[in-house]
Amino acid sequence: MPTPAYEPQIDRYQRWLLQQRGLAFENYDALWRWSIRELPAFWQSVWDYFELSSPTPHRAVLEGGPMPHVRWFVGAQINYARQVWRHVAAAEAAGQPAIIAEDELGRVRTLGWRALQQQVAALATALQRLGVQTGDRVVAYLPNRPETVVAFLACASLGAIWSVCAPDMGTAAVLDRFGQIEPKVLIAADGVHYAGRPQDRSATVRALRAGLPTLQHVITLRTPYAAQRVEDTLDLAALLDRDDAAVAAFEPAWLPFDHPLWIVYSSGTTGLPKPIVHGHGGIVLTSLALKVLHNDIGPSYEPNSWGERFHWYSSTGWVMWNAQIAGLLGGTTIVLYDGSPGGRKDEPDWSVLWRFAARHRVTFFGAGAAFYTQVMKAGVDLVALQAAGCDLSSIRALGSTGSPLPAEVQRWGSAQFERIGALAGRAPDPTALPGGPGGPLWWCNISGGTDFCGAFIGGHRRLPQVPGQMQCRQLGCAVESWDEHGRAVVGQVGELVCTRPLPSMPLYFWNDPGQARYLSSYFDTYPGIWRHGDWLEIRADGSCVIHGRSDATLNRHGLRLGTSELYAAVEALPEVLDSLVVDLEVVGRDGFMPLFVVLRPDCQLDEALRERIRCAIRQRLSPRFVPDAIEQVPDIPRTLSGKKQELPIKKLLLGQPLARVVNPEAMANPQCLAWYEAYAARLGRTAATGATP
Repeated sequence: MPTPAYEPQIDRYQRWLLQQRGLAFENYDALWRWSIRELPAFWQSVWDYFELSSPTPHRAVLEGGPMPHVRWFVGAQINYARQVWRHVAAAEAAGQPAIIAEDELGRVRTLGWRALQQQVAALATALQRLGVQTGDRVVAYLPNRPETVVAFLACASLGAIWSVCAPDMGTAAVLDRFGQIEPKVLIAADGVHYAGRPQDRSATVRALRAGLPTLQHVITLRTPYAAQRVEDTLDLAALLDRDDAAVAAFEPAWLPFDHPLWIVYSSGTTGLPKPIVHGHGGIVLTSLALKVLHNDIGPSYEPNSWGERFHWYSSTGWVMWNAQIAGLLGGTTIVLYDGSPGGRKDEPDWSVLWRFAARHRVTFFGAGAAFYTQVMKAGVDLVALQAAGCDLSSIRALGSTGSPLPAEVQRWGSAQFERIGALAGRAPDPTALPGGPGGPLWWCNISGGTDFCGAFIGGHRRLPQVPGQMQCRQLGCAVESWDEHGRAVVGQVGELVCTRPLPSMPLYFWNDPGQARYLSSYFDTYPGIWRHGDWLEIRADGSCVIHGRSDATLNRHGLRLGTSELYAAVEALPEVLDSLVVDLEVVGRDGFMPLFVVLRPDCQLDEALRERIRCAIRQRLSPRFVPDAIEQVPDIPRTLSGKKQELPIKKLLLGQPLARVVNPEAMANPQCLAWYEAYAARLGRTAATGATP
C-alpha cells in the first residue's frame, strides 16, 4: 500500500492553475479574491480541473442577474450519478470500497464500487418499470444505511427528484414536507434500531401512504423491528438483488445542468418547511470544490490520499447526510454509522463513534459542534481508549459544523490527539502540515447551510489554526460582513452576506409562485444580495468567527452580541452541559434576558453556581450581558439537525402560542417544550401584574 503523502488538494489545484492557466498567487487571499472577481473563470477551472464532461457544450458559464435570476453552464448536460461512476474502475482496481457501514448492533457491511453501481442500476430499472420518469418525485423515509445511498443514486440517474426524511421524524412532520411535493413513489423502512432499542415504524409508513394521495407505489426496506409487514408494498432488497441484461446495460441519463436533483427543507420550526430545490450541476461543482479542495478529501485510490475514509455523523434528515454522500463524487470511501452517537438514552456512551472510527480506520471524522462538546463534557478520555487498543491514530482531520465550535472544545480535542499520536509512536514534526504524516490534527471547521447545500467559510491546511475560528472564506464565495448601513466591515460583527451567486444556490422553492418565499427568505433585506441570517466577524488575516444567528441577537443597552459568545463563556464551566439564552425586548417595557442551563446529573443550580455563571459572563464578555434570570432546565430544545431553537423559544416567551411558533415533530426533543410553555405562562402572569419575573 502506498504511503499517504497528503499533499493538500488545494496545492494540487493551484499547481494546475499555474500549468494550465498561467495563474500564480502569492497567498490564499490573492487566490480567493481572483475566484470571486473572475467568477466564471473560477468555476470553469473547477469544471476543467475535475475533468467534467458534457455531450453538448455550454454557451456561457454564468448568465443573467441580479441574484437569484441567474443560470449556470447553460447548454451543458450532467448527472450526479455519472460523476460517481467515473471512479468505479480505478477504485475497484485499487481494492478500495465505496461504502463501509455499521449499525448500533455492530453489523458491518462493505459495498464495492461495482456492487454499488449494480444495485443502483437494478433499482433505477425497477423504478422505470413502475413508471417513474424524469422530474417525478421519489421520497424516502430511511435511516443512514447503504440502501439509502443506492436509492438516492438510482433517482438521480433517472432524473427523478429525490427527497428524504429521517425515521426519527413523526408522521405530521414528514407529511408537512412530502405533502408539498406530490411524490409518485415512497421508499420507507418499516423499523429502525436507535439509542439501544428497536422501533417499529410500520404504522408510520401506513400513515404516510394514506396521507400522500399522489403515491402510486410503496417500496419497503423490511427490518426485524416492524410489528407486522406493511401490506401491498414491494420489497427493496428483492429489487436491489436483480442483475440481468437490462441492469448491465443501464446508464444514467444526461440531464440539463440545472435539472433538479433533490428537495431539502428548512428546519420547519414554524409554518410549513420551505422545500428547497437544488440542481445536479450546481451540487456536483460545489461539492467537489468543498469536499476536495477545502476539506482536503481525496480519492481513496490515489497514492496522494491512499485509503482515505470519510465519515461525517448525520441522520438522513440533516444536510450533512448529503455532504457525506458527496464523498463518492471525489472517489472517496464513505463510512456510515446508523444509530445514536451517544449510545443508549438510559446509559449514555459518548465513545461510540470513536470506537466505530477506530474499527474502520476513518481518516476524516466529522460531526456537529454539539457532539464534540458533549464528548468533552461527558469526560470521554480518547487517550485511554487509544491505550486500551481503540486505535484512533488514523484520524488526521476533524470536521465541525452546525453551530460555532467553542475554543476550549477545540483545544481539548487537539490535546487529546497530540497524546494519541505520542502513544502511537508518532513523534511530532513541527514542520509538518496539520492533517499530514507527522503533523498535528487538523480542524476543518465549516459554516454553511441547508439553503445552498455548501459552505461559505471553511478550512485550508496551510493557514493558521486558531481555536474558535474558521480559517478562511471559501473559493468562489463572495462573503462579506455588513454593518447596519450595508457597508463591508473587517474586525467587527455584521450580517453575513454573499454578494455574488454560487452554483448550488437554490434553483427555486417548490410551488412558490413568483418566487415570493425564495426572495423573502434571502433577498428582502438587500435586493440582489444573499443575506444568510448569521452574525459574522471577518478578521484582518481573513479568518472568520460566526457569532450566532442574526435573528437571535442579544442587544443589551445598545451593545449587540451573538449568542454563541455567551454560550462559550457559560458552557466552559464544568457543571454546565448545555445552555440557551433569549433577549426579550418589548417596546415600552424593560428588557428581560433569561438564561437556561442544563447541568450535570450530580449538580444543582444554587446561588453559588449562579454567581459563577454571572462571573464567567462578566469576565469573558461584559457585565451588560449578565442575564436577568438563570434557570435550570431538563433540556435545551433543538431541531432534528441539532440547532438550538432560540427564535421559537423567544417568540413563546413573548406570548405567542406554542402551536404557532414551533412544530414539535421537527424537534429532536419535543418533550422539553412543556417546561418552557409553563415558564412562558409564569412570565405572562408576572408581566400582567407588573412584577419582576
